[in-house]
Amino acid sequence: MSQKSDGMNYAPQGKPSPVVRPGEFVFAAAHLDHGHIYGQCNGLTEAGGELKWVYDADPKKVEAFRAKYPQVQVARSLDEILADPAVKLVAAAAVPNLRGPLGCRVMEAGKDYFTDKTPFTQLSQLEEARAVAARTGRKYAVYFSERLHVESAMYATDLVQQGAIGRVIQVIGLGPHRLGTGRPDWFFKKEQYGGILCDIGSHQFEQFLTFTGATDATVTNAAVANYAHPETPEFEDFGEASLVGNNGASNYIRVDWFTPAGLSTWGDGRMTILGTHGYIELRKYVDVGREKTGNHVYLVDEKGEHHLHVEGQVGFRFFGELILDCLNRTEKAMTQAHAFKAAELCLKAQAAARKIA
Repeated sequence: MSQKSDGMNYAPQGKPSPVVRPGEFVFAAAHLDHGHIYGQCNGLTEAGGELKWVYDADPKKVEAFRAKYPQVQVARSLDEILADPAVKLVAAAAVPNLRGPLGCRVMEAGKDYFTDKTPFTQLSQLEEARAVAARTGRKYAVYFSERLHVESAMYATDLVQQGAIGRVIQVIGLGPHRLGTGRPDWFFKKEQYGGILCDIGSHQFEQFLTFTGATDATVTNAAVANYAHPETPEFEDFGEASLVGNNGASNYIRVDWFTPAGLSTWGDGRMTILGTHGYIELRKYVDVGREKTGNHVYLVDEKGEHHLHVEGQVGFRFFGELILDCLNRTEKAMTQAHAFKAAELCLKAQAAARKIA
């Protein structure tokens, strides 16, 4: 990923760490509407997955994809992929409002599904996917990249689970993004992208559930605005929300599209995790004014102050765990209940959001 990436093409590359033998886990890519498909496929191939097929109705997207993955075969339709018994999983980054129906189609065909976030734009889509996943036994996995494909966030996941800061009582998540240029039309249409809390806010709600251990939450406040883009009135360039988890932990998130041109990367993503015995701050993509590298972890505990630069030290284990979960029908990478609950919270926050004039 270049430092000037706008986030649309965020595709981290890590060290190959195969969990399967060649050909043991075959997958396909389809509906290449968002550049996150490259991150999804990078993670799976580094974990030993074999990318066999690609499908998209746009030949230009397919051509660009094959430039990155020249070994991939071009399917004439999604049906061709779904008919291949060797394919165990379909990775997709469709237009957001199409992701839920696509996932149900994939699961009904007997394949596991791995979608870009946000996984749904309507609660009815979530309920349908829950029913199809339960009936078919297939997985509806979600690429929550701001934790799963960020080494500092995965390091913090381990710290929290090890009790490094005691019981987590609050998570503050800041997710600024750069709008950039050349965004597709669907990006600005509310029906298609779902709203800012539904879209990039989904990362934040997944992290809140992970770091606090909450299994449900109540939306106590939510707001959205279009402060600076009157030419696209359905677009939301600012959003905020507060939650209270069913274990008493609290959450505040702010997401926006106001990364200034002077920042060396697409967004200064930060997170503060407060525990009863310390706190953690993550500076995920840059340490402003100090280093243009990302993956900085600041830990303050009862022993002192610690700055840990974990770039290149943690890796991206989610993808290997997902592959093994698909093969063994386990849930080590992420439970289905967790993925669906994160989706539910972002949909409920979006629905509850008041509009700031």
